[in-house]
Amino acid sequence: MSLEFAILGFLNYHPYTGYDLKKIFDTSIRHFWPADQSQIYRTLGRLTEQGFAEMEKIPQEDRPDRKVYHITDTGRAELLKWLAGPPPMGEPRSAPLIQVFFSGQLSDEEILAKFEGFAAIMRAILSQYDQVPAQIGPYQKEITSPREHFFWLLTLENGVRNMRANLEWAESIIERIKNGQLPPS
Repeated sequence: MSLEFAILGFLNYHPYTGYDLKKIFDTSIRHFWPADQSQIYRTLGRLTEQGFAEMEKIPQEDRPDRKVYHITDTGRAELLKWLAGPPPMGEPRSAPLIQVFFSGQLSDEEILAKFEGFAAIMRAILSQYDQVPAQIGPYQKEITSPREHFFWLLTLENGVRNMRANLEWAESIIERIKNGQLPPS
């Protein structure tokens, strides 16, 4: 359900095509809510069926018509109702933690390699997060509200803090493994 509201949130700023929405997702909220092109188009179809969005066909020469989506008053009201409501909390799930949970079945060398790889992934993600402010730059020109930008960057701050905590955790495990603190198999 959150994908619908993410799309409505962007359409509340400006009318967009599905292609434009995919570009916006990839340069803004991808670090916490990725979506592929087909998910976006299916969701736009549902939002249109529900009356939360409208599609406008704009003829183009030498290309198929552009389909530009606009939020409706009903969609805007639904978005604001959802935003004002309680945070939608799902059950936490983590495939990496399932691997950690059962890693006692691996050798110390395999476990060390796993956590060194995990730490490398966290460092790479943090490096990607460093690029986010520059990536959202074009949208800051389009949506000029400093208030909106403040909240956009709060999501980045959350991601950075979570990745740093995960990295610190992985590095502490690497240190314990190297110091021989694992119980024997």
